[in-house]
Amino acid sequence: MSMPLDDLIEYESNAYDFTVAVNRRAYQLAVLRTPEVEKNNGKVVSLAMRHVLTKAIEYRFE
Repeated sequence: MSMPLDDLIEYESNAYDFTVAVNRRAYQLAVLRTPEVEKNNGKVVSLAMRHVLTKAIEYRFE
């Protein structure tokens, strides 16, 4: 799975919020080491980007 650049170009929200959400999700994925991570050859950043861009996860900052 490659980085979802087409989805990234169309992303219209705050870039800082996106970066923080991807960073935190990538950390979670690196720690959990789920089968989905193994299927993605351990590339947690591209997987985290896909999760955030496709709204597979929800995030909010407090």
